[in-house]
Amino acid sequence: MNSLFIELYLDEDVDVLVAELLTRRGYSAITARDTGTLGQSDSEQLAYAVVQRRALLTHNRVDFEKLALSYFEQAQIHHGIILAVRRTPHEIVNRLVKLLNEMTADEFQNQVRYL
Repeated sequence: MNSLFIELYLDEDVDVLVAELLTRRGYSAITARDTGTLGQSDSEQLAYAVVQRRALLTHNRVDFEKLALSYFEQAQIHHGIILAVRRTPHEIVNRLVKLLNEMTADEFQNQVRYL
């Protein structure tokens, strides 16, 4: 299935203001709080993002690098993982917008990017 726009799922580590700011700019972004997935494991968070066909945004670099490697080794598909250094929500959004505007959702499949 061809997908043009990257849609985001933010795990509970990311400030919900990031999703609000992205939504105001016309992007699709939901949070663990929105979806009732607070407290789920990292693997469950990524699995949820996969089912929803969304790229996952997190600050949890170490665990999600391991999960990305596991998905690769098992030939599993995910819709992208974005690992963001902790910054202000506005700075994260500004960096995200650049990424979201340079790739389609299909191009972002199985990618891991750092902000």
